[in-house]
Amino acid sequence: MPGYIMDLRKLVGHRTLMQCAASIIIVNEKNQILLGKRTDNHKWGYAGGSIELDEKVEDCARRELFEETGLIADEIEFFMVNSGPEVHYVYPNGDEVSNIEIIYVCRKYHGELKRQEEEIEELKFFNNAEVDLDNISPPRRPVVKRFIEQNS
Repeated sequence: MPGYIMDLRKLVGHRTLMQCAASIIIVNEKNQILLGKRTDNHKWGYAGGSIELDEKVEDCARRELFEETGLIADEIEFFMVNSGPEVHYVYPNGDEVSNIEIIYVCRKYHGELKRQEEEIEELKFFNNAEVDLDNISPPRRPVVKRFIEQNS
């Protein structure tokens, strides 16, 4: 988490921060979703992260997608906002956040799939039926659940 959130962490330590984030769910031509296995909690999730100061939400989502997966979104469409007590999260290092996340879906993209080694252990496309919600990173679980329900 470079930038704004890391600067705040230096001041407040592990105390709860309101974290605004933007994310993209990639869907391939087989209607499979791309998930990355995180290095911190070893759970799966879609690409996304914290919005930097003065950064447009869509730009953040596209930046995070490229950083984490090597993919470039050609077209994105708004999917949902993820917020509330079910997405309050404590990272394995003790940092605590109350998330507000804006999520997009992307079905048109290009680039070479390449994981960000510091954050992602593995990248894999999943059929909806293959996704085990217990293995989805907790703050992302409500989004993945809703996506699967709406796209099955």
